[in-house]
Amino acid sequence: MATMVDVARRAGVSVATVSHVLNETRPVRPGTRKAVLDAIDDLGYSPNTLARSLVTARTRSIGLAVSAISNPYFTEILQGVEAGALERGYGLLIADPHDDPAHELTVVRLLHERRVDGVLVAPSAEPAGLLEYLARRKIPAVFLDRLVGDAHDQVCAESARPVEQLVGHLADLGHLRIGLVAGLPGLSTTTERIAGYRAGLERHGLPFRPGLLAEGHSEARGAEDAVHRLLASPEPPTAIITANNAMTIGALRALRTAGLSVPDDLALVCFDDFSWADVFSPGLTAISQPSREVGATAVRLLLERLENPGRPPRTVRLPCAFVHRTSCGCVAEALDRPLPGTPGLAGKDPVS
Repeated sequence: MATMVDVARRAGVSVATVSHVLNETRPVRPGTRKAVLDAIDDLGYSPNTLARSLVTARTRSIGLAVSAISNPYFTEILQGVEAGALERGYGLLIADPHDDPAHELTVVRLLHERRVDGVLVAPSAEPAGLLEYLARRKIPAVFLDRLVGDAHDQVCAESARPVEQLVGHLADLGHLRIGLVAGLPGLSTTTERIAGYRAGLERHGLPFRPGLLAEGHSEARGAEDAVHRLLASPEPPTAIITANNAMTIGALRALRTAGLSVPDDLALVCFDDFSWADVFSPGLTAISQPSREVGATAVRLLLERLENPGRPPRTVRLPCAFVHRTSCGCVAEALDRPLPGTPGLAGKDPVS
């Protein structure tokens, strides 16, 4: 097995120079760096990451704690995180907190015990214990998708304005009773999407009716029950907005059970686009989140924090896109026309 001494001899440099190239502990001239990397490649040298971590106090690894990794949205965030980490030479350890505060603290503690350099977390609805743990141990952290306060680095997609646009689109189509299946109480995404829903109603002169707002708890089964409750109300909605993709699946199941057709009997639009949304008949009108960009941005913020621990915390909000299909009740020919008051392309408009 090749050693660092063998690499130094092949490259014609000192062992210290090889170490600087591997650990990025000192600038090395491009020609010398290339000679070292070529020697590593020729000899098949594999650095001892344990020994490197003892020297640098870094493991070049990142912990990622996100719930429902099977959810396409979080899967795409994971892809963005992984690509961003690997591009910068970092490995990734992944854990699922199951949106449970106690389990969240357990998995973050386990990631910390494995000496990750920092963590990326999609926090639960009750993150107080997690925040205290991270602060007490001064663990570099970035929160993604869900916000926990301006004192922390965090990145998410816009939530309120896109839902307001969905409400406006349905109102422009003539709907007066627009329902919302909201997510898990306590999550910033849930709070902001409800705020966007109410702002959209107010903007279009529609009253807020508490009976048209139902909690779907961010999951398919919860949304299925929520839609059944909405349909059983004295004045059921003529259109429904679902606040994430899992709840969209539950809503579709409930409407099928009730024997209702989308959009003939009831319009359905959703927050969260997913890869097969255009396969449904009708295609689902949706808000598309920049999920991979959320993941890549979270990595960038974390590495910036590692390099400059004293910099002020940053909150990054990324724009979404309106994806216009036919579940809202628009005919296919209308998809090529600009939406009222919406800049950009009709089919996939930016929402900032």
